Amino acid sequence: MKARIVNNKIIVNAGRFDGSYHNADVNIYEDVITSHSSHNLSHYCSKIFTSGRARRVYTRKEYGVPFLSNSDASSSDPFSSCSYSSKKYGYDKSALLKGGMVLTGRVGAIGQTSFVPKYWEKYNAMGSDNIIRIEVKDDERNGFIYAYLASKIGKLSFLKHSTGGVQPFITDKMVGSLPIPDFPEDFQKEVDDLIQESAKLREEAANEIETAKKKIIGYTRSFEKYQGYSTRKILASTIRTSFNCRFDSTYYINSGIDWMKGLNMQTKRLGDCNIKTWYPGIFKRSYVKKGYPYIKGSSLFLNNPFRSCEHLSKTRTPNVDELRLKEGLMLISCAGICGDVKLITKEYEEKEAIGSPDIIRLVSNDKLFTTEYLFAYLQIPSIKEYLQSLKYGSVIERFDTYNLVNVPIVVPTTELSQRVTEIVRQYMDYTYRAFKTEEKAISMVEERIEKWC
Repeated sequence: MKARIVNNKIIVNAGRFDGSYHNADVNIYEDVITSHSSHNLSHYCSKIFTSGRARRVYTRKEYGVPFLSNSDASSSDPFSSCSYSSKKYGYDKSALLKGGMVLTGRVGAIGQTSFVPKYWEKYNAMGSDNIIRIEVKDDERNGFIYAYLASKIGKLSFLKHSTGGVQPFITDKMVGSLPIPDFPEDFQKEVDDLIQESAKLREEAANEIETAKKKIIGYTRSFEKYQGYSTRKILASTIRTSFNCRFDSTYYINSGIDWMKGLNMQTKRLGDCNIKTWYPGIFKRSYVKKGYPYIKGSSLFLNNPFRSCEHLSKTRTPNVDELRLKEGLMLISCAGICGDVKLITKEYEEKEAIGSPDIIRLVSNDKLFTTEYLFAYLQIPSIKEYLQSLKYGSVIERFDTYNLVNVPIVVPTTELSQRVTEIVRQYMDYTYRAFKTEEKAISMVEERIEKWC
């Protein structure tokens, strides 16, 4: 617990009586930043705003446009699990996300900041009203502004100004009042160039994984043949003989299952491939300030989970080898949001990251069904819908290894498997380079401010 003496004049000027505001960690940096700042954020921006609450009408992908939450916007693949808002009934032009915008959370995930790459515009992606949009003037450097706001000092500034008793929030006016430190022009340009390069690399990564999925779809030909919602009678004997006597309708009827039944191609059970799937055992967690970065399922898909993750003791954490996130390991979310996949890239191994035991691990030693091929395959929309039919639970939905091993995998040709594997490895390279480039830019800002302290 921390405590500091605050002059009553400071309280009067701030108009805030809550202790957390005056005792926030950012106060260590605030005097230094203010003394090196000529302008607040609003000076550098043409607009800081939220879109306002609009009618939400969710639909299927083919009838809608991506509707991103703040967590989606911070994700390495924002369109993989986002909702879709109806083009006809839920379209809101003011909610569109434009390339170069800086986004930050208004409620809940305060200080979770992201940079909008240009390629999002081709999807007509809309953002939640819980996202604050920061539009930097054309003659200013939006990459530099993002790097500062995404740094640990920027995040602390957001958290300090947040208010609210039950659910903390921050307003666009509060965001506009944040001081932006002055840096030499050449330094700002160097930081900005790194952020712009990182955004381009993320676009290249997104293009690669889409290409890999299209290769598989083209091979199977009928993958994307949408059959629509359907109803039909299910025999009681079918329910009695089904696994665990399932009564939920989606277990028997959805377009993913219909596609599987109608596919006239050779398939193989995932469990019959040369793979290994496992959960690490549950263990007592000993949290420390510096240790193994501990990646939970909720932060697994963020562009940079290391800036918000907790750390576990290096001396008191058991079975570390089972928990390690090594390059090439595939993870499948299995609680709450089920069936999303993540392929671990080099940065996780470099940082000695370990993952929550509540995530399925998968490694393939099969030359035909490689981990890379399976990673692309499990992201095919019809397969994702098929996976959704296998989850269970009423409060927290779950997905288990015995569900996963029964998933039919289309048997590829050797040529297709090798080509998809090459493309996904290129995707991994772009993802890693984007992470390192952005991390370098943000670290440069943090190091420069630390020198002032």
